[in-house]
Amino acid sequence: MKLYTKTGDNGFTSLIGGKRVKKYDLHLEAYGTVDELNSYISLLRSEISHLKIFDFLLEIQRKLFLIGTELASEKQNKFLLGKKDILKLENEIDKIDLEVSILKNFIIPGGNKIISFCHIARCVCRRAERRIIELSDIFFVSEFSLKYINRLSDYLFILSRKLAKDFKIKEIIL
Repeated sequence: MKLYTKTGDNGFTSLIGGKRVKKYDLHLEAYGTVDELNSYISLLRSEISHLKIFDFLLEIQRKLFLIGTELASEKQNKFLLGKKDILKLENEIDKIDLEVSILKNFIIPGGNKIISFCHIARCVCRRAERRIIELSDIFFVSEFSLKYINRLSDYLFILSRKLAKDFKIKEIIL
């Protein structure tokens, strides 16, 4: 079987279930942005030497594939993520939050390559959230997928702050 199918040459593609839609359909905008986010997280993970963070980012990537599956389906899926997935992200955020200083101002993204990757992933995550919310106006999207993406952007932000602390990089306050 060849990698290319030629079935998308006319600007249409198939959702899981077989329904043909335009390549700019909201389903594709949503799951395509989640796929982009997943790719940025892989870039971030490739720079991480801390095994616990590396493994947690890999777990996040697996969850993003589940969210992508939900968004790429023409029919409502059973819940692929649950409350425990949200709680796990929140627990990681809370742990890291105890390690970093209280933030009273905005910070300018950056400091080094890995911190910048965190901020890029965070921004793409926010865009994915906007696309998913837009899709949810016309198609059922699980509350857990929406919450997970929302918490993930918070996790990526706090992770950037932890990495700045670990690398002894002074954050630039706006």
